[in-house]
Amino acid sequence: MVRFEGCDGYVGVFDSGVGGISVLKALVEELPGEDFAFFGDSAHNPYGEKKPEEVLALSRDIVRGFLGSGCKAVVIACNTATSAAASQLREEYPATPIIGVEPALKPAALSQPHGRVLVLATPLTVRLDKFQRLMHTWGGEEHVVAVPCEGLAARIEQGDLKAPDMYELLQRLVGPYVGSVDAVVLGCTHYPFVQEQLAQIIGEVPFFDSSVGTARQLRRRLEECQLLSGRKAGGTVRFFSSSDDPAELELYHTFFELARMS
Repeated sequence: MVRFEGCDGYVGVFDSGVGGISVLKALVEELPGEDFAFFGDSAHNPYGEKKPEEVLALSRDIVRGFLGSGCKAVVIACNTATSAAASQLREEYPATPIIGVEPALKPAALSQPHGRVLVLATPLTVRLDKFQRLMHTWGGEEHVVAVPCEGLAARIEQGDLKAPDMYELLQRLVGPYVGSVDAVVLGCTHYPFVQEQLAQIIGEVPFFDSSVGTARQLRRRLEECQLLSGRKAGGTVRFFSSSDDPAELELYHTFFELARMS
């Protein structure tokens, strides 16, 4: 079981790696008085190319660690883990608010009722029934194009986001859709970190991600459960990783600062 030393009464946030830091940024901005612990499962990333049962087992272990160290709420800052594990974890821990994320297809579709929406997501997210139902609800294949972005989350984990090979990968993934889509959904929490690069390829279309909506949902759930800290500011953010490499935590801090400036 993952352990989080020195934490108590906090909100636990996790992802397969750095991607969930884009959600963490929104959480801190929405709730600056809360204490957060972010766990990146970098030793096992990417989740988006694993089997659902593997993602569930990894997610369960992280949540057990959070709850064993005084966590009051959990945010699954990973689209893939939300799809594969959120429902089961809510059944197992009904007394704990567990907030997930999902591709922001609804706001994108509502903003472009007659347009075409490109959804970028991990291969596993695209395959799971939850996403297929979401896609069917908001337009089906005629209006929604789902692109399984194999390798993209793993490449973002490496940093150096403006390197030539990053542009080459993005061009391969989204180049075929240039000029044929009206909005883009970033359906993995890693992808907001390369929104600027994507916009250079796709052009001037609106981008949507789930971070702000997730932050508002966390506030609502904490209020419902009377778990808000009551502070207006002064919350803390701590980072943990399943990787033994000290450079991994440095990378988390770097991405957090990058997200805060975006």
